[in-house]
Amino acid sequence: MPENQTPPTPAASTPDAAHLLTTARQRAQAAGLAYAGCLYPQEAWSLVEAGVAQLVDVRTAEERKFVGHVPGSLHVAWQTGTALLRNPRFLRELESKAGGKDAVIVLLCRSGKRSAAAAEAASRAGFGRVFNVLEGFEGDLDEQQRRGDVGGWRHHRLPWQQD
Repeated sequence: MPENQTPPTPAASTPDAAHLLTTARQRAQAAGLAYAGCLYPQEAWSLVEAGVAQLVDVRTAEERKFVGHVPGSLHVAWQTGTALLRNPRFLRELESKAGGKDAVIVLLCRSGKRSAAAAEAASRAGFGRVFNVLEGFEGDLDEQQRRGDVGGWRHHRLPWQQD
């Protein structure tokens, strides 16, 4: 950042960020979810881009490498290997990488299901501001049982890259 520029104001205090977080919390309460809230991909990106939240990809390392990932996102696998066994270090890694249990954390997986399970486990472990990205990275299956055309991070043309 050039010396003559002031750093951006933390967006957590901006009305847009506060509104998005409140809306996400209301969605979770209405659905009876056990974690802080649910965000659509565009909302999650707004919070991450503004510096309000840490985006954590909970997919496997293989999914990130071969399907793609969000630049700058953190990686803490919820499940690992071809058998998709639960990562026994998930909560410790999440706390360490995302900045503690009080950080605003946005979890992303393929479709939003694994990240919801991860958000629930994190909430039970004392993480108070964990949010799930609805639709996930690839979205839901379409009529041909393919992903990518029905919602999801990539479908909404948000930043991503592939190795």
